[in-house]
Amino acid sequence: MDTQRQNEAGAQHATESELPPTELPVEKKPVVEYIQQLGQTSVPTAGESNLYCLTIIGQIEGHIVLPPQNKTTKYEHLIPQLVAAEQNPHIEGILIILNTVGGDVEAGLAIAEMIASLSKPTVTVVIGGGHSIGVPIAVASTYSFIAESATMTIHPIRMNGLVIGVPQTFEYIEKMQERVVRFVTSHSRITDVHFKELMFKTGDLNRDIGTAVGGKDAVEYGLMDGIGGIGQALTYLNNLIASRRELKSAGGLTQ
Repeated sequence: MDTQRQNEAGAQHATESELPPTELPVEKKPVVEYIQQLGQTSVPTAGESNLYCLTIIGQIEGHIVLPPQNKTTKYEHLIPQLVAAEQNPHIEGILIILNTVGGDVEAGLAIAEMIASLSKPTVTVVIGGGHSIGVPIAVASTYSFIAESATMTIHPIRMNGLVIGVPQTFEYIEKMQERVVRFVTSHSRITDVHFKELMFKTGDLNRDIGTAVGGKDAVEYGLMDGIGGIGQALTYLNNLIASRRELKSAGGLTQ
């Protein structure tokens, strides 16, 4: 009887030892899937960081799938992440890092509107570039930083492909452009007149593409709030979280 038990225990031990060393525990697999599919980890759980980092890089992909060689950020991936971060009680602040050339206008505005409507403190950091429709996303947060070496290109909205009905298309583009201008000016300190002046200015570095605004100029114009990188952004975000905690403990905040 003892020999039989020893043989069973030995067989069980042999079966466990035969498992491949790369096999991950069940609870770790979803995190790996997030990294593979979205390029970032899942929303932290209890005991982990109280901050959530959202990255927006490459070209913002909208309703049309871009070629596979393009580095893209799909807005259908970002929206559920923002919803999850908003609902998670352990997340107290959201850090958004941008290095984007722009992309789909409606997708970019959708992301910007979602960031602006979050109840939790948000801070954006523009590194490298926050061009085109990346500008509304950059200014949508509670506070915005831009690296000194980063740039933001401001230009009119453009369309590519077949255009049917030129007057109607022009009217549509003009209204879409007004949406962008209204959003940017309402979430930053830049004036409507100054932003349109930069948008339609030609003959500078980018010729007829638009105006390239450097980090210091973006702050001077009131487009961005301050010069800084990850360290400054995290410090400011933690200060916003601390202020929110004090307000909540004083009974001035219900959520």
